[in-house]
Amino acid sequence: MTEALLLAIDQGTTSTRSILHGADLAPRAVAQLALPQHYPSPGWVEHEPEDIWAATLATMREALARGGAQARQLAGIGITNQRETTLLWDRASGRAIARAIVWQDRRTAADCAALVDRGAAPLVTARTGLLCDPYFSATKLAWLLDNVSGARAAAERGDLAFGTVDSFLLWRLTGGRVHATDATNAARTMLFGIRAGDWDDDLLRLFRIPRAVLPEVRDCAAEFGTTAPGLLDAAVPIRGMAGDQHAAMLGQACFEPGMVKSTYGTGCFLLLNTGDVAVESNNRLLTTLAWQLNGRRTYALEGAIFIAGAAVQWLRDGLRIIADAAESGTLAAQADPAQRVHFVPAFVGLGAPHWDADARGAILGLTRGTGPAEIARAALESVAFQTRDLVEAMRADWGAEGQPVLRVDGGMTASDWTMQFLADLLGAPVDRPAVQETTALGAAYLAGLQAGLLPPPGPAVAHWRLERRFTPRMARAEADALHAGWQGAVQRVLTK
Repeated sequence: MTEALLLAIDQGTTSTRSILHGADLAPRAVAQLALPQHYPSPGWVEHEPEDIWAATLATMREALARGGAQARQLAGIGITNQRETTLLWDRASGRAIARAIVWQDRRTAADCAALVDRGAAPLVTARTGLLCDPYFSATKLAWLLDNVSGARAAAERGDLAFGTVDSFLLWRLTGGRVHATDATNAARTMLFGIRAGDWDDDLLRLFRIPRAVLPEVRDCAAEFGTTAPGLLDAAVPIRGMAGDQHAAMLGQACFEPGMVKSTYGTGCFLLLNTGDVAVESNNRLLTTLAWQLNGRRTYALEGAIFIAGAAVQWLRDGLRIIADAAESGTLAAQADPAQRVHFVPAFVGLGAPHWDADARGAILGLTRGTGPAEIARAALESVAFQTRDLVEAMRADWGAEGQPVLRVDGGMTASDWTMQFLADLLGAPVDRPAVQETTALGAAYLAGLQAGLLPPPGPAVAHWRLERRFTPRMARAEADALHAGWQGAVQRVLTK
């Protein structure tokens, strides 16, 4: 009997991956393509929708080929994606009417500030758990409707469809038969009531969004349709969907309240499972959905750091002091310990807990002795410093005693130097899993769950394995002093 397989599509900010998994969730084959970035104006970040689609289809086919598998062996496809990135496309042709506006894009900062001045922020937070910030999709969608010729009239006629990347890919994969999203992606639009579980009419009026453009919202594990003829060698059911950070929580098996994971990709996103309670933050964190299964919502507190791995990319592509991201830890280890350089990577503003869209990056503490090693160390340290800021805010909101173990994933976790410094700074263990691609793992899990191959979240799901635990070595007084220096540097770049 042929083994059932699962295919996970992981469409991220800088690349698109497809990973073939067995029914035991073990990775069998992977294909990956880089995604070009477009920066048409300062603070603007865009993707070409056709690049996203072409890379998705190509990596799906390549992963199957590398795994020696055929589409008819697939029990399901799971999709996970960069969140908040906003697309608007024509229903008749399926083509986007403009480039996708990426989650990092800050063009609508003034629009968000105007909404705050009008007193709209409390409504936004109460309904969505989010802050009124250009990070989220609502003002991006409003911008497209107002700035692309004829878009608003076409949207009101029902001729256009809005979606985040998951919804756009689903539309293309099903040949335009299904316009849907899942609850986690909907929860990041600033248009969705996370307690009511539906699009919010008051927010639609506030942001001037016609309901006709919105996708249907489904559970994370659901029947999302089948692939259109000609894409693969057989029609395959699409059975799982979740935003990347929510999929990573599932991949990290953070199933119990109090468990914490942090993903270090382009940005860094730290989520704490709060169970069936939507905890309101007093420290400018986000209240969001962890996942929704069988109509039941599990919630999380989230802290979002906009620049993590992107800082290492800047060392490589901007400063050109390293040839490969993997060199950053080696270079940082050579830094003069007597020099304290702080790098605040506010290239696109600062996320939680500051939420300052107008802040910009800075390197502070430079001396004549500062060189590439000190700057590399400061870049890696900035990720750990920002993580500590989030963990402290989270502990204050959650109220739990002690310091939880942090489960980590993403490209930056390959650096032992960075993970050890993170454990030192937090004063808590940092666990790196055996399977690093936890985002794709979560998407595959959702597809397998819906296909009946895997059990629901709980102790019976045994896909998580520890590769290495990093334990603190640094004295707490030293860690606290380093963090205090970081906080002083952040104050120098804040604008509000």
